Amino acid sequence: MSKHKSIRWIAVGSMVVATAVMLGAFGAHGLKDVLSDSQMKVYQTAVQYHFYHGLGLMLVGLVMVNFLGVVSAGLRWVPWLLLVGVVLFSGSLYALVLLDLRWLGVVTPFGGLSFIAGWVLLTVVLWKQGKV
Repeated sequence: MSKHKSIRWIAVGSMVVATAVMLGAFGAHGLKDVLSDSQMKVYQTAVQYHFYHGLGLMLVGLVMVNFLGVVSAGLRWVPWLLLVGVVLFSGSLYALVLLDLRWLGVVTPFGGLSFIAGWVLLTVVLWKQGKV
């Protein structure tokens, strides 16, 4: 993977963070009088994980660019797993609260598993590269 493609993940992470900020502001200002306290907690959880993993995407992009030189096949999967996690975890929680699609609650754990897989894979790749 070229350095240019690795830098793209930093840009993708930046956009993920930007959307998390927008959705967080929307929730805090536009939904505070619409959602119940329990719905607001679910929405805030979605924003929180969305934000954290956007920063994580930026971090992984920096790792890919600066620390490993040649990007291993395993490392290429890490940002994809984090991005899928944002879509499945946070996306399902947003839809659950905003669209009342309760059946999407079964999707949320798969997003969590995707987050976990991404972070564990990063650990394994770094360990094998001798960076840990």
